[in-house]
Amino acid sequence: MMAVIISNPEGFEKKKKIFVKEGLKKIHILSDFDRTLTRCFDESGKKVISIMHHFREKKYISEDYARKAQELFDKYHPIEIDNKISLEEKKKAMLRWWGEHFKLLIDSGLNKKILDDFAKNTNIYFREGVLDFLDLLNEKNIPLVIISSSGFGTLIPEFFRKENKLYSNIFSISNVFEFNEKGEVVKIKEPIIHSLNKKEASLPENVLEKVLNRKNVILLGDGLEDVQMISGFEYDNLIKIGFLNEGVEENLEGFKKAYDVVIIGDGDFGFVNSFMREICG
Repeated sequence: MMAVIISNPEGFEKKKKIFVKEGLKKIHILSDFDRTLTRCFDESGKKVISIMHHFREKKYISEDYARKAQELFDKYHPIEIDNKISLEEKKKAMLRWWGEHFKLLIDSGLNKKILDDFAKNTNIYFREGVLDFLDLLNEKNIPLVIISSSGFGTLIPEFFRKENKLYSNIFSISNVFEFNEKGEVVKIKEPIIHSLNKKEASLPENVLEKVLNRKNVILLGDGLEDVQMISGFEYDNLIKIGFLNEGVEENLEGFKKAYDVVIIGDGDFGFVNSFMREICG
């Protein structure tokens, strides 16, 4: 069952009043993609797989790629979610994982056609209310910066395009491929973005200039590590909204410490949209 918990109601109301008072021109949104803008479970209760999992499971390249990619997942994912391992050790492991995985993609013959087919044939389950959220941000000209480790190439913009929501105020930052004249992937641009090193301070110059003076930030994420997206960015005020999709009992206290608002149970964007409408007047 969906529930909304405000960790410090008094503090949250104070922040909200500042956002309203200082106006829309000072605001931008910083968000993760998988399981933040998208759902964790479908209508039948089945877990919705991530972009990378889709790519691995649907065997867009080969059986051999799918098998080796799954082996990498089985090796590194337990490290990613083990709270007993230090953050620095986790970061090193994630960099090895993504580096090995991208090499595997290149060696397996990834090309533009495969990526286009994947974007065309893969269904993404946006949370209820997300498309309205995108409309509102576009109407009010509020930048939305998405930092995603799994949305490689131009996949995330394509998912928005399919919904007719690829607005000019949306900026998607993810791992970028370099292609040869045949359309084959030959390289991944560095630095590689993984789940533990998303930082707004490392945004491309053309995106950074759009948000540099918008220092009242609303951050959306679905993991404790997502709050680090703001690292290095000099903000004035920050409101963090976290989606706690599963493992509520063991993760709730950590989420309440990390986020101002915790939405439990793979919830919709009802609270986020109501909050944004209040700010927008």
